[in-house]
Amino acid sequence: MKSPVVLQEAVFHPKVCLYWLFSGAIILTVIVITIPLLPLWFLFGMIVTKKFLEHMSCTLTDRTLVVKKGWLNRIEKTIPLEKITDLAIKQGPIMRAMGLHLLSIETAGSSGGAASGSLVSLIGIEGTIAFRNDVLAQRDSLVSQHHMSEHAAEPQRDTLVHIGETLDRIEKLLQSDRRA
Repeated sequence: MKSPVVLQEAVFHPKVCLYWLFSGAIILTVIVITIPLLPLWFLFGMIVTKKFLEHMSCTLTDRTLVVKKGWLNRIEKTIPLEKITDLAIKQGPIMRAMGLHLLSIETAGSSGGAASGSLVSLIGIEGTIAFRNDVLAQRDSLVSQHHMSEHAAEPQRDTLVHIGETLDRIEKLLQSDRRA
């Protein structure tokens, strides 16, 4: 099997770290008892979020989408393009203010698994809409190639069936000639 051809690498915007930092601060503020931890969160949170961002990648190949995430707990998912059913773009108020988008990758069978209904979610890809369109275009191209190759195989099957039937007739004729 030939190795996959890399078509595009997603680039993540550095603002993602600020988004995660502010999201953590909001959670610490809502849980009133954790407000004293805010200075620690701002001190260590930037280091943790930068490390996490350094270990995030999303690669579009000719047949798959490869997503790598995690700093301490690493996750790598290889998603076949023909299995992708939807690439949803979401944007909450904080994301909108920062110019960030969340890209949710959904596949057949993933809608019941995760709470959000997506197999993988990525935040902060630069040019999210263009990246999504590129992934969908490659998926559509791959699916149409697959359908064309399936239809091209149908005449071959018909030919093989016809050859088999012809051989059966020849065999019967040879057997009848031997009897005569």
